[in-house]
Amino acid sequence: MSDPLIDSLTAAVQARPDDLPLRLHLAELLVAAGRGAEAIGHAAQVLAREPGNATAQQLMGRALGTTPAATPAPPAEKPAEQPVAPPSAEPQPSAEPPAAPSPAAVDWSAMEQQFGDVVPPRFTHTGEPDPVRGHQDRVFDVESSTITLADVGGMADVKKRLEVSFLGPLRNPKLRSLFGKSLRGGLLLYGPPGCGKTFLARAVAGEMGAAFISLSITDVLNMWVGSSEKNLHDLFESARGHAPCVLFLDEIDALGHKRSQLQSSMRTVVNQLLTELDGVEGGNDGVFVLAATNAPWDVDSALRRPGRLDRTVLVLPPDRPARAAILEFHLRDRPVAGVDLDQVAAATEHYSGADLAHLCETAAEYAMRDSIASGEIRMIGQADMMAAAREVRPSTDAWFATARNVAMFANESGEYDDLATYLKKRKVR
Repeated sequence: MSDPLIDSLTAAVQARPDDLPLRLHLAELLVAAGRGAEAIGHAAQVLAREPGNATAQQLMGRALGTTPAATPAPPAEKPAEQPVAPPSAEPQPSAEPPAAPSPAAVDWSAMEQQFGDVVPPRFTHTGEPDPVRGHQDRVFDVESSTITLADVGGMADVKKRLEVSFLGPLRNPKLRSLFGKSLRGGLLLYGPPGCGKTFLARAVAGEMGAAFISLSITDVLNMWVGSSEKNLHDLFESARGHAPCVLFLDEIDALGHKRSQLQSSMRTVVNQLLTELDGVEGGNDGVFVLAATNAPWDVDSALRRPGRLDRTVLVLPPDRPARAAILEFHLRDRPVAGVDLDQVAAATEHYSGADLAHLCETAAEYAMRDSIASGEIRMIGQADMMAAAREVRPSTDAWFATARNVAMFANESGEYDDLATYLKKRKVR
């Protein structure tokens, strides 16, 4: 049942999230009310700001069941009532309680149930599942993005380029009309995997207040002749019908590979993509095409001509402040104590956003492993983070080794000048 006092304090904490005494008072009431799962989140928030807060540590232990509460819970009296039951002949031995576990033992099954609602679900699904999606179902999901460029850490050069290319003309219609700037165009995002190209595309849609449609090669290709081309046309028609719309083409190197290296069936798909980008059958005003690839050198040159994907932006691994922000994001709902984010960020140069997420997962595994071995919950500490940084290596090194050859020997038109400049600073050998 709902407690009016707890509800009022919850609303107050939401209004003043940095009021730690208020948050601790709420956690105390939640533990007393038997709502330990909710108390854990509030105690973790306090420990993230004040790792040495003794009150928060005690509340965390009580909520997790590793520290005895000040007042014993009523259910603890029930075992003493069992001898009062009337004796029976022979079925009773099976009803006798097992030997009591040692004080250091932890009931991990019960703890798992207690933790069940602490971490929100990672994925949500709307609608009925469709096991044959990609064969007959041609309904494209039109989303409304809630994130903006302010949610993107770092990437100052990328944001500036997006402002000039897309966002500035959209916000200034009179200036756009004066300079004859059309609300159509395409931008190619390229860089090592895991550096946030998809997240950036969603942020652009949220910044514009535009619809967002994302697709990959599996949403287009079909075994029947002509079906893949029709799927592409339906996709662009859906984007035109929801203008202003950001149309995100992921892994464009797979969908728009160089036609000289493709079979005839795939060449027609690339031709259809060129037709849709030109807007021959339907105007593309209000349709902003963003494409992403890890291998821009494999994209057909016709796709990068003026009026199509004619602007290119290099999306690099996050810089030091952005790495600290990414680490804080992935640790926000975990029990953390005494972690120096700036020091960890300094030790993770060249790491992608995906690498940093994996680093946090690895550090959590270290703390969880020790907790299972000792029977006592241990917070994720600085030693865990640094050990994980030594184990998890940056995944971008292999990509930059390939990109270096392209920047040095295949940059006649200067389209990879920004990549060459970065490689000089990085001193890749």
